[in-house]
Amino acid sequence: MTSADNQQERLINIGWITGFVDGEGCFSVGFIKQPDRIGRKGYKTGYQVWYEFAVTQGAKSLPSLEGLLKFFKVGNLYLNKRYDNHKGHLYRYTVRRKEDLINVIIPFFRQYPLHTSKQTDFEKFARCMEMVTNGDHLTKEGVINIALICETMNRQKPRESLIGILRDYTSDTQQSKDIVPSA
Repeated sequence: MTSADNQQERLINIGWITGFVDGEGCFSVGFIKQPDRIGRKGYKTGYQVWYEFAVTQGAKSLPSLEGLLKFFKVGNLYLNKRYDNHKGHLYRYTVRRKEDLINVIIPFFRQYPLHTSKQTDFEKFARCMEMVTNGDHLTKEGVINIALICETMNRQKPRESLIGILRDYTSDTQQSKDIVPSA
């Protein structure tokens, strides 16, 4: 195989990946309540910011997720067992490690943009990851700014309750509620 053939094959793979993620992928940012615990100091803001890039498929499409893992060389595959009225379990290709998101996933989708409205969610996700990298998530103001961005991701309407909870929260009084992810 010539190098031109290899380049053509790589471009086909890249096109398939961006199209597949456009249809099936998700960029998510959310919050996990992290109060002080016995023997462990909680986060100063009371919340941990979590983030992930994920693609979910049924068992019949597991090879497509294995292809993503092989291509990106980061992340993991997980089995999500289903106990509802669906017959098949789901599999997830997930990248959660900050360095992998910053150094592999975000540069890829910046170089090869998505073609649907998911590109807007990706840009918001990338902005939140920049804020985390800069340490903004360690301050109350930073967490609120991240929440302002992520509350509009993957949905039509902002959730004012998310921002209200964060604004009203003080680690001294431990007045907080759980916050659900943006996805």
